[in-house]
Amino acid sequence: MRKSRLSKAKQDKLLEHFVAGTTARCASALVGVNFKTGSYYFQRLREIIAAQVEQESYEVFEGEIEVDESYFGGTRKGLRGRGASGKVPVFGLLKRGGKVYTKVISDASSTTLLPIIASKVVPDSIVYSDCWRSYNALDVSGFKHYRINHSKIFADKHNHINGIENFWNQAKRHMRKFNGVPKTHFELFLKECEWRFNNPSPKLQLDKLKQWVNGRLT
Repeated sequence: MRKSRLSKAKQDKLLEHFVAGTTARCASALVGVNFKTGSYYFQRLREIIAAQVEQESYEVFEGEIEVDESYFGGTRKGLRGRGASGKVPVFGLLKRGGKVYTKVISDASSTTLLPIIASKVVPDSIVYSDCWRSYNALDVSGFKHYRINHSKIFADKHNHINGIENFWNQAKRHMRKFNGVPKTHFELFLKECEWRFNNPSPKLQLDKLKQWVNGRLT
């Protein structure tokens, strides 16, 4: 950002297009800058967002928490979901009525998921999950654990994970417009989706981005 030759007016326009969810190619054409310039600017914005989100990752959740894994990318042929080849596995926690936290994971085993839950969720909180076997250990942990069997029902009063599944749907819908996200940059796009969900007001998003960008220019 410090070495950018873009005028302040064009930077502000690109910021607005980024918040609006416009692709870098379309935003570059509308603002009148080279595509590589616009793409690089958007990449730097995602890096700034990821860095800020990481600084705030110390926050722990309590109350009613939904947990779930999801799989992004890869080809549409063959297996879907768990075990699908070429996809990026991601784990998420959502506090009902609050924020979401996401993390790219190597696999969906209990040895991978439980330490994340233990570090992000206050003991005695209520944790909702599906029936994936990796969550079995939650039954003997310090949490109140409820499962929803998706093969039979998707929600049973308070027992559901609709909130985190809604976030996955939003994130995949946002990423789909880019016609594929490189694995090397996937986590930046994921953290962007997390940040957008946790700050749903476009005005707030724009104000924060301007503040962070200006902070790197001073």
